[in-house]
Amino acid sequence: MDVKLPDGLDAFLAAAGWAGAEVHPLAGDASFRRYFRIRRGEKTAMLMDAPPPEEDPAPFLRAAKWLDANGLRAPRILAEDAPRGLVLLEDFGEVRMREYLDQWADDERAVYQAAIDALVELHRLPPGPFRDYSLAEYQREAKLLVDWYCPAQNLYVDGPGYAAAWEEVLSPMLPRQRPGVVVLRDYHAENIMLLGSLHDQGLLDFQDALVGHPAYDLVSLLQDARRDVAPALEAEMLDYYTGKVAPGADFLADYARLGAQRNAKIVGIFVRLWKRDGKPRYLNYIPRVWALLERDLAHPALAPVARWFDANIPAELRSAGGGTWAA
Repeated sequence: MDVKLPDGLDAFLAAAGWAGAEVHPLAGDASFRRYFRIRRGEKTAMLMDAPPPEEDPAPFLRAAKWLDANGLRAPRILAEDAPRGLVLLEDFGEVRMREYLDQWADDERAVYQAAIDALVELHRLPPGPFRDYSLAEYQREAKLLVDWYCPAQNLYVDGPGYAAAWEEVLSPMLPRQRPGVVVLRDYHAENIMLLGSLHDQGLLDFQDALVGHPAYDLVSLLQDARRDVAPALEAEMLDYYTGKVAPGADFLADYARLGAQRNAKIVGIFVRLWKRDGKPRYLNYIPRVWALLERDLAHPALAPVARWFDANIPAELRSAGGGTWAA
């Protein structure tokens, strides 16, 4: 754990009214951001250190303020120094959805329903001040599989054919994500906090928010890279969502499209975290993500992309959970 404190921290805390507070480092995530719990007596807060040039807290601040202004439960901003990358936040505590359900599995249905209720509320709002989730962005993300996973498996693949297959699959969906909803993009059990009850849930890790398709955050939640969600529960929660929103006849096909796109992206990201950032633990999640990707590719809407995978990713790698890994 990195225990070096951020430059200028004492002055920042003093200006925020937290002079003399204890500073306790917390485990990091998959980015350059670091987090600390700030404690003074019985009061606590969270410090986010998002140092430039690797990080920029401005997107987080914009999204947090928009969510808070619209009744969604983002942590409140207590103080900020964006040029230094320092943000002092409301402390949501330590009860993440994932660990809670590891201990209290009988509450799974109620916790997931509450998480979907939050999405229903979010999707009823007008689009926020965020850029569109464009075809170019979808393609850039999907290409991470070709850029990182395929070289790690010593595969020489048809890159132009991959892009063409995704364009064929995603283009019919794009008109259905207009005017669009705010997409948090990383809405899963490790980024949802329980704040005292199953139905009082706090949001984290939304700084990359875009305006896109309502199925995307459902995919993030129900095809979770870090936690098994039973197919029966996934189907039940999709029914729960569609019963509240009535999204249209193509919704489940679009859910599969975005599931495949997101899972391909995540495989690439997890390999990049290993190869570039020295974080091999994310490789342990790839078999789960690969299995989800295979399920999505089985949908008829994914036929062009599925044909590319059949032609370019050997069956023995796919049956081995997506690949084999060596240092």
